[in-house]
Amino acid sequence: QVQLVESGGGLVQPGGSLRLSCAASGLTFSRYTMGWFRQAPGKEREFVGTITWSGSTRYADSVKGRFTISRDNAKNTVYLQMNSLKPEDTAVYYCAVDLKYRGSYYYATGSYEYDYWGQGTQVTVSS
Repeated sequence: QVQLVESGGGLVQPGGSLRLSCAASGLTFSRYTMGWFRQAPGKEREFVGTITWSGSTRYADSVKGRFTISRDNAKNTVYLQMNSLKPEDTAVYYCAVDLKYRGSYYYATGSYEYDYWGQGTQVTVSS
């Protein structure tokens, strides 16, 4: 059974940094695209970024240059490094896995493309 568990959320001041982790189990992690999404209160879930099985990444314009996704296949973990955080980054952050075979440069940016989701971790950016 596939399980994804996020951690690392919390309260941070504007301009600060956080690193989220997502530990995966029940799958051959290195084969699949992983994605990060977020959902703020009263808003729809939105794409943050994705990393393919080959390590290629793509980001939403709103986080480009501030957020970085990486993966450690030996640890079955994907990370979201968030720098220069803004109050508008406040949301519940989710990781997800796309279990379909993809080319190394296919970027899954729609939530409908992902098969399993973590429970989410709250990130609050406030002074």
